[in-house]
Amino acid sequence: MMLRVLLLGVLAWVLGSCAPTGGGGTVSWNRDEWGHRPGPKGFTTVILDAGHGGKDSGAVSRHTGAREKDLALDTVRRVKAKLDGQVKVVLMRSDDTFVDLDERVRRASQRDGAILVSVHYNSGASAMRGPELYWWRVDSWGLATRLQRNLERVVPGESGNRGQVRRRLRLTRNPEVPCVLVECGYLSHPGEARLCQDATYRDRLAAAIASAILDQQRAGDPAGSLPRPITAPPSRPTDPPGS
Repeated sequence: MMLRVLLLGVLAWVLGSCAPTGGGGTVSWNRDEWGHRPGPKGFTTVILDAGHGGKDSGAVSRHTGAREKDLALDTVRRVKAKLDGQVKVVLMRSDDTFVDLDERVRRASQRDGAILVSVHYNSGASAMRGPELYWWRVDSWGLATRLQRNLERVVPGESGNRGQVRRRLRLTRNPEVPCVLVECGYLSHPGEARLCQDATYRDRLAAAIASAILDQQRAGDPAGSLPRPITAPPSRPTDPPGS
């Protein structure tokens, strides 16, 4: 009897250790917590995160008065409209509410077979302009590459564009799903701030984002060598910027 109980206990432990955790399902099969695998294809859910919100306005343009939280939410709604009917879309926030960063991570990690795209608008030196993509996990590189290529086609020839940046942030390192943070443009640049204020331009940005997501879902990572894995602890609020 004791032997039978012991064997049943071992079996339960083995089965439990094989079960997917957090953002498991289609996306995270055979992945460790660092995402050291190629990016997924065939994912079933897209989590769209409009940056900031509520009490947190994000960047505010001194040229147009536009607030990042409003532009991000509008852009996310446009991306959702273009993806609806092709893939399940979940909005991290659907109105002007504040969601803590760690709560965003928790919600994203609960979704099986998902990717996370967090949409923002940037601020910096007045000469800086253009889209930037932040990513950390190896399984996020392919999506970041597709997003960057598509966004650069919206406004070609921009100077000061830093392109893809591998950075350990709470929304790029901590979720248990592939995740990319998209900076659509600089509200601190006078010309780009006016562009970002234009609804037609934001619709073009949304179309570029939606197209990249669908391409990644259909084909997986683009051709090229995967970046090297980097093992690092989760990002914390007390970490220095850009660490």
